[in-house]
Amino acid sequence: MTLHTRGFDLLKEVDVRLSVELGRTEMKLKDVLALGEDSVVMLDRLTDELLDVLVNGTLIARGEIVAEGNRFGLRIVEMAGSAADKVAV
Repeated sequence: MTLHTRGFDLLKEVDVRLSVELGRTEMKLKDVLALGEDSVVMLDRLTDELLDVLVNGTLIARGEIVAEGNRFGLRIVEMAGSAADKVAV
């Protein structure tokens, strides 16, 4: 094992926050304050679009929701930096 590999192995134990973003919207504060139990907030993502998977706020992948038993899960469909993410210059 090289020093470089050993150092990377130590980083594997660092806790990170993984989050899945369903969508976003911008609202005026008065509209946020008016939200109640039956309020519906429309997001900027379509129902058939993949969800963003972020680690500490950085996009790492895209995926889709799956259900297993009575819990939600996420199936990774593509990793960030794949051909789908690259824009032609």
